[in-house]
Amino acid sequence: MMKYLMFVSIFSMLILAGCGLETKTLPQFYEKDLETVNKVVIVDGSNGNKKTITDPPVIEEFLNRISDVKFIPEKNQDKRVGWRYSITLFQKGEDPFQFTLTEVNENYYYTEPAIYPIVDEIYKDLKVKVEPL
Repeated sequence: MMKYLMFVSIFSMLILAGCGLETKTLPQFYEKDLETVNKVVIVDGSNGNKKTITDPPVIEEFLNRISDVKFIPEKNQDKRVGWRYSITLFQKGEDPFQFTLTEVNENYYYTEPAIYPIVDEIYKDLKVKVEPL
């Protein structure tokens, strides 16, 4: 019985270690060429308004500002409700890639440097029409 419990414990630890999340940046999550993104939609989670960026130099500046931010896995992966900003990247002919400032691919992260002030500043400074969601 003791050998069985030891085997189950070791097996469980190996499975959990194999499923571990890694620290990544946006280009590592996106796995495509960020230079081919032709539209970015940022939704403000506090009021549901959205802004759409289609101007290539503005898209490039936005992606350059956030591409080096490290998404570090949270220890607590329990489901959460709400978000500050949602970002969706579009490429012609491709499925959009959507993430929030704390959730990517259904996993939760904190960021270094903090991504919120970067996205908040860019969103507020964007000279595009605000659209209700």
